[in-house]
Amino acid sequence: MGMSAALRFTISATIAVCAVLAPPAAAQDRDTERALLERIVEIPTVAGRGEMPRLIALLRTELTGAGFDAFHVRPHGDTETLIARRNADRPSGEGAILLMAHMDVVDADPDDWQNPPFEFREEDGYYLGRGVVDNKAGLTGLVLALQRLEASDFAADRDLIVLFTGDEETLQNGARLAASEWRELIDAEIALNSDGGGGSVFRDGRVEGFFVQLAEKTYADFRFRATNRGGHSSRPRADNAIYQLAHALGAVERHRFPHQLNDATRASYEALAENDGGYYGQLVRAWLDDPDNDERADLIEALEPGQTRTRCVATQISGGHAPNALPQSAEATVNCRIFPGTPTEEILETLQRLAGQHVEVTMMEGSGAWSDPSPIDDELFAAYREAVAIHFPDAPIIPFMSAGATDAIFTRGAGIPTYGIGGTWTIAGEPVGAHGLDERILADAFHGSIDIWESLLRTVAGAR
Repeated sequence: MGMSAALRFTISATIAVCAVLAPPAAAQDRDTERALLERIVEIPTVAGRGEMPRLIALLRTELTGAGFDAFHVRPHGDTETLIARRNADRPSGEGAILLMAHMDVVDADPDDWQNPPFEFREEDGYYLGRGVVDNKAGLTGLVLALQRLEASDFAADRDLIVLFTGDEETLQNGARLAASEWRELIDAEIALNSDGGGGSVFRDGRVEGFFVQLAEKTYADFRFRATNRGGHSSRPRADNAIYQLAHALGAVERHRFPHQLNDATRASYEALAENDGGYYGQLVRAWLDDPDNDERADLIEALEPGQTRTRCVATQISGGHAPNALPQSAEATVNCRIFPGTPTEEILETLQRLAGQHVEVTMMEGSGAWSDPSPIDDELFAAYREAVAIHFPDAPIIPFMSAGATDAIFTRGAGIPTYGIGGTWTIAGEPVGAHGLDERILADAFHGSIDIWESLLRTVAGAR
């Protein structure tokens, strides 16, 4: 979820980060907000543990306090997805707004962490615990903002729907089914995904930007498999399955897919070229002026991997059955992040050509969901800019394409324009540990995100 280094901006704020924050919420409110985040983080919603019903029961109670009264819990596999609706107070006839988050988290080995991963704690201005960044701060901040609205004079002019999925980190069947079999439950004019954006600032007060995900790459895994007759290792032959697989993977490593641009990446690069007067900004500006220039595209890709083209990389490998036997089979997984609009069949054909006649390439189950970029929504961007200004006046709002995968790929694919929007922010260059060790989020960023979500929703869904 963190923004990449090449998207860093040199826009200077006039005062330090700590000084541009809005006045903090009352201590009692802050304690209440922290307590809910703690409860949610300490439910270990990891695949296979059976903890999702406990979190859903908690969220149903919290959402009831936010005015939601229509709940649908849909089991799938070994998990569940929650869909809920709050009807408009003064219906305007405009379509519903879908609010997205995921409830599941990546597993964590307690032996690797300094403290138990599912033990919430506060340290040096951060909240720590597995999933606090990805995506439980977004989930909790969204729920708390909805509760604030319900407790105020807020009157919605359109329905609000929440889609909280239970397997975003694994199979993504919650989003896949919501966008297909359960489509009538999430029918909306626009979707805001708390898992797809957010801000980045420097400790000296400069603001990188707050980023809105308009697009994401297609996720696809391909199996490379070489097979032959094997035999005794004392009589080696040229048709060795491990060598054949190694040659195929080497060809993938050397291959460069053609560079591409779409509306999301062009908008990102245009903003970068406008605000970065250094070498990278000049390089980007030169490439935008001459987008067919291979050399400039390659330089940008070297500095910003994954943004200019499809990328494929070997991620798993296995082979052989005994140390003293020629291998009868060897196989590897190649993970591809495919530039939007590129057919997966085209990538499969390219990989098979690279692998050669002795290695079979097949696309693995669960791969290939894709969508076109969502259009830039000027009204939404203006509302987000106004909300972010509560804490960071004049922060740039930057569209981008994500190289990683979120549930938005399915809602976009179902025809719902979806925007990855986050209320939290990070300190540029400081790790947050998402999917890694000692995951953490700035405490002020979590509490500030509630302000941002409340303001944004009051603008886009409030009766006018």
